[in-house]
This record gives sequence, C-alpha cells and structure tokens, in this order.
Amino acid sequence: MNILSNRIISMAESETLAMTRIARELKESGKDVISLSIGEPDFDTPEEIKESGKRAIDENWSHYSPVPGYPELRKAICTKFKRDNGLDYTPEQIVVSTGAKQSIYQVVLSLVNPGEEVIIPTPYWVSYKEIVKLAEGNIVYIPTTLENDFKVTAAQLEEKITEKTKLIMFSSPSNPTGMLYSKEELKAIADMLKRHPQVHVMADEIYEHINFMGKHESLAQFTEIKDQVITINGVAKGFAMTGWRIGFIGASKEIANACQKLQGQITSGTNSIAQRATIKAMESSPKLEQDIENMRLIFKTRRDLVFGLLQEIPGFETRLPHGAFYFFPVVKSLFGKHAPVDSLYAKTYGKTIIENSTDLSMYFLYDANVAVVQGVAFGDDQCIRLSYAANETLLIEACRRLKEGVEKLS
Repeated sequence: MNILSNRIISMAESETLAMTRIARELKESGKDVISLSIGEPDFDTPEEIKESGKRAIDENWSHYSPVPGYPELRKAICTKFKRDNGLDYTPEQIVVSTGAKQSIYQVVLSLVNPGEEVIIPTPYWVSYKEIVKLAEGNIVYIPTTLENDFKVTAAQLEEKITEKTKLIMFSSPSNPTGMLYSKEELKAIADMLKRHPQVHVMADEIYEHINFMGKHESLAQFTEIKDQVITINGVAKGFAMTGWRIGFIGASKEIANACQKLQGQITSGTNSIAQRATIKAMESSPKLEQDIENMRLIFKTRRDLVFGLLQEIPGFETRLPHGAFYFFPVVKSLFGKHAPVDSLYAKTYGKTIIENSTDLSMYFLYDANVAVVQGVAFGDDQCIRLSYAANETLLIEACRRLKEGVEKLS
C-alpha cells in the first residue's frame, strides 16, 4: 500500500519550478547558470505600493481578514475592472486569493465534476492540466500552431463542445507564447458561447499590463455572456508583486460564493498586509501608472532585442510576441541531432541524441548553462519557453550561449 495518495502520486511537479530548482542547485554548486525559466519580473514593487504595505503594518492590519478579501479591496478591484476593462462587477462578485493560481484552482474545483470535459487550447500554462486532473475532469486539447500565432478560433472551440463540456481555459496575453487575442477574435468566441450557455470560460488575464499592442481586451466585456466568464487577474506580473501573493476573480455571484466557500476551508482570507498594499495598486495614481508603463517599455525593449538574437540561432522558429515576457520558439528541427559525446549532458544522461524538448532543455542547461523550460510542459513538445524577464546583459549572453550550444550539435 502506498503511503501517499494516488492523487499526489499522479500529480506532476511544476516543470517551470522544477527547472528553476535545478538551475538554482547548479548555480549553488558553482556553475554560471543564467535562468530564463521562471516567469517573474526582475523589477522591485513600486514605491507607492510598498509604502502602503508599511503603513498597514504600522496601523496593525495584522488580524484575520474576511475570507473573500477586505471590502475596501474588493470595491477597489471593481473600480479597476470598470476603469481598465469596462467590466461591471459588484464587490460580492470578487474573491481575493493567495495568488492567481489559487483563484484558478478554486474556480475549477467549484465548477468541474468528475468526468466532465474541460477544453484547453495548447500550448497552455503548466498548471492548467494538473488542476483539471485534481478535479477529475477530462481534458480536451486543441492544438494551435506558430503560423496562427498559437491562437484558437471560435470554430475550433465549438467543434470540441459536447454535452459533457463544462469549462474552457485560456490566457491572454498568453503564457507561454506571449500572443494575445484581439477584440474581434474575442467577439467571435463570445458569439459562439451564446449558443452554449452551459459552458463557462476561465479567462486568465494576469499579464494584462504587459501588452505591446494597445488596449487590453477582456472576454467578459461582451455582456450577453458575462456570467459565463470567470475573469482571473492579480498583481504579480504587471505590478512586480510576485511575492505578495494576491490574485482575484470577477464572476457571477453563484461562482464567487462557491469559490469563497472553498477558500474558507483551505486558506481563509489571504495576507492582510498584502491586501492593504493591493488597494493602492488597484486605485492607481499618475505616478504608479508611470511606473507600470516604464516596466512595460523595458519589457518591450527586451522583447525586440531577444527577437533579433533568436533569429540568429539555427533551428529556432519564432514570431514576435505581443504581450507577457516569453518567447516560445519551435525547435523541432534540432531533434535527432547529436550532442558532443564528451558534453556534460551526455555524461549526465548517458545519451547524445536530442529526441525532444526535454532533452534539448537539459542540454542547454548542462552544456550552455542556460535554463529554459521544455515545451512539453505546456502541451507542445516541438517548442521551448524562455523568459526575457532579465536584464539586457544577461539576455545577450544567454542567447550567445544558446547559439553556441546549437552550433555544437551535429
């Protein structure tokens, strides 16, 4: 008999966190590893937000918070949704959680019964699959391609909808591809959803502020399907607040109440100090808006830099991403090639043939000292993901190492 449950045994470790852990271990052993594996802005939290957190400590916001979040924060989130996204929510429709990941878990566990179907376009964020597995749902994947900017169409979604379909999950801007959906593309999806009122959509908008195409577009803006949409957002990426652990949803009252009920049995209310600081983030100010814009412009400069460098690497096929801070190049032409027999990769794994995205990622880690994430973690084994949330010097050196590593393959 296993000591551990089948549930935890069957759950995969987060591949992004696993690669980051291995890279950290190599670095601690003396290897000069550049990590492009984790999705974390390398900026500090803006001063206004930090000062708000400090005041919260001094004002003794140190007691249990309400399960769905402080009323003032939920009201501020409603104001943000209306101001930035044109979405009308009431505070009762908002649930604040310990990061957007918890928000997603609670939505899926509140909606999906064992055996019900969840449609997920590939590539997808690594945790979507494991979250649905935990709910015992059946995943229906829809592969997308680089040629179509890794985006799914309304027709492709509708083709996969059955009487068992409960939920669709997607992100825009996308992790891992950096692509985003236009208003016209979302309108087509909304028109399709009107024909399937039993189907809900989880719209993950955590990268909203890292957008290089103009105004962010939310699926829930189409009022006729608004109650079918659960909008996921938070402060980690756009406000450089990954460690503060604040995510939130906007949803129908029925779904919000279900998520609140579940959260009450898991974590209760999230960190009180982080919530008070997030009120400042949601209220915004001219200074804070400029801080966010400055970060966005730096990300855009890095994107353009890395895009040019990746064009010089043989076997890397990519397009210019429109948001987030990732590239997801197609690297399948490098499969079947041989790494040098005396390479650390070959010595460590006892093999020289690069057969898939995991092999290639491990080769880059051990021989080029660059940590990327294998595409299979995101549902597409033809690709790898690399983050450009690092300074330009590191990005230039990392791309140089990747190119040199590719040139050693035969």
